[in-house]
Amino acid sequence: MAESTFRLLMVVAYQGTDFAGWQYQPEGQGRSVQACLEAALSKVAGRPVRAHGASRTDSGVHALHQVAHADLPLSRASVPWTKALNTLLPRDMAVVLTRRTPDDFHLRRAVACKTYAYTLWHAPDFTLPQRRPFVWAVGPLDFLAMEAAAAHLVGRHDFAAFQNTGTRVASTVRTVDSLIRHPGQTTFESVWRVRGHGFLKQMVRNIMGALVWVGRGKAEPDFVRSLLLTRDRTLAPATAPARGLCLEHMEIEGLGRLSAERHPDGEDPERDPGQTGLRGQGGSAPGAHRQE
Repeated sequence: MAESTFRLLMVVAYQGTDFAGWQYQPEGQGRSVQACLEAALSKVAGRPVRAHGASRTDSGVHALHQVAHADLPLSRASVPWTKALNTLLPRDMAVVLTRRTPDDFHLRRAVACKTYAYTLWHAPDFTLPQRRPFVWAVGPLDFLAMEAAAAHLVGRHDFAAFQNTGTRVASTVRTVDSLIRHPGQTTFESVWRVRGHGFLKQMVRNIMGALVWVGRGKAEPDFVRSLLLTRDRTLAPATAPARGLCLEHMEIEGLGRLSAERHPDGEDPERDPGQTGLRGQGGSAPGAHRQE
């Protein structure tokens, strides 16, 4: 007789510096967020557990709100899962929130939108040690030129010139809803948030590589529009480093808005779905280049 199970949704945060990405890696090629999470889940569940993530972040990429789900023994339904998992996880990752979902819920079908944040460091002579793992030190840039270039990327386009090799896709057409510059955590930083319904392999990092190229005066803002039309990745600037990128925010269809502040123990009480959205931490005043 099959064991009765329930489906648990988890919001997971991690510093990507020492991870080889979300997804399992071949033996000897680094640890993954997925493997660490599954090890903790399996220990509490008392049997092997597979976790499914909403986004396969690359090696070195951080996350504030990666979302995952797993099927667990119904006999463990009363476990305080957020607390239990965090006692077992390594110091560079944490489960921010857990919630029981309907058994037929699956993230791959439910993710409506993602927001990535990329942080640039602009002081020419130093980088704060506390910020070095999370920023790309690029020096002073022309923000007006970068914002003019960013405007060409908002909307529905063929982003083939912004896709790195390694993943087969049926189409390279994607929609970017907004690409906005925000203040960073310090006066030496800027944060560029990209919101969209789906992204190609390393697309956001390639967008940032192109914007910084323009910001350094290596090309005019119209270069980005021309690059889109070529569909040729070999004509584009280098990919921005992984350390500046963070998966910050997801919107999940059919679920209420999730927040780590909902319950003092980190557990999010079950309730009837009434609204959508899963938001990351932080949030500065929006800038320009938004398309609804």
